[in-house]
Amino acid sequence: MSPDPLPVPDLEIDALGLICPLPVLRARKRLAGLPAGAVLAIVADDPMAAIDLPNFCAEEGHALLSDAPAPGGGRRFVIRKAG
Repeated sequence: MSPDPLPVPDLEIDALGLICPLPVLRARKRLAGLPAGAVLAIVADDPMAAIDLPNFCAEEGHALLSDAPAPGGGRRFVIRKAG
């Protein structure tokens, strides 16, 4: 049995070139405007994003659905908003 496919994001953010803490701040701001259960994808190339975004999700109760290499470089994080 293959794993469930990722849901189509309701919103995508390009945070390439932004350094800590900007990727997390952008994610927080955009998630605040989305309803509970919405899915956000963010692509970031700051090495700290691989630590900061999962920690942000854990602290805020959001589900980190995916953390994988992005096709154009960096990493693509897929987050489901808590609620």
